[in-house]
Amino acid sequence: MKKDWNLTQEALDALLAWLDSDREKAGEKYALIQLRLIRFFVSRCCLDAENQADKVINIVTNKVKELANYEGDKALYFYGVAKKVFLEYRPPKIPDPPPDSTDNENDTEEEFARLDECLEELSHDDRWLILSYHQDEKQAKIQNRKRLARQLDITMNALRIRITRTLKQLRRCMENDLEESRPTETEKAQNA
Repeated sequence: MKKDWNLTQEALDALLAWLDSDREKAGEKYALIQLRLIRFFVSRCCLDAENQADKVINIVTNKVKELANYEGDKALYFYGVAKKVFLEYRPPKIPDPPPDSTDNENDTEEEFARLDECLEELSHDDRWLILSYHQDEKQAKIQNRKRLARQLDITMNALRIRITRTLKQLRRCMENDLEESRPTETEKAQNA
């Protein structure tokens, strides 16, 4: 599949026809498959879960003509492709650095202090949004996020993108603070 291939109306129509002969049922199946693909990638900590789900849909859509005689649950085909896409996406594991001899409790307190500082560097709106977005658990969390999207008059996808960008900003701040707080090799030698 070409990387720049986009889902056209004709391709979408072919995909929907493959999913079900009833256009309305096909649309429902498509929406459910898309949601489950996003959940699949989110559960595997993909920061761009929607993009990965779209990639899977594009791959399957591109192969619809070849799949005309496919028998069985068509959603399972999407999930099989998703597993392969995830294997390509997944970055190689980096071994954890050996633990420092410092007390973990002090490290945790320092990390929380850095997080507070980084949160303070965000705009008031971004800070409010990131804290509101991560409230609650399970169904309450889902309802809270839907409420946030409605309140901001944006789609859920736009909300996720905004959160992802804000989290990247926080991570950069945290990483910069961590690098600044680490002793240099010269300082380590002097303290030894």
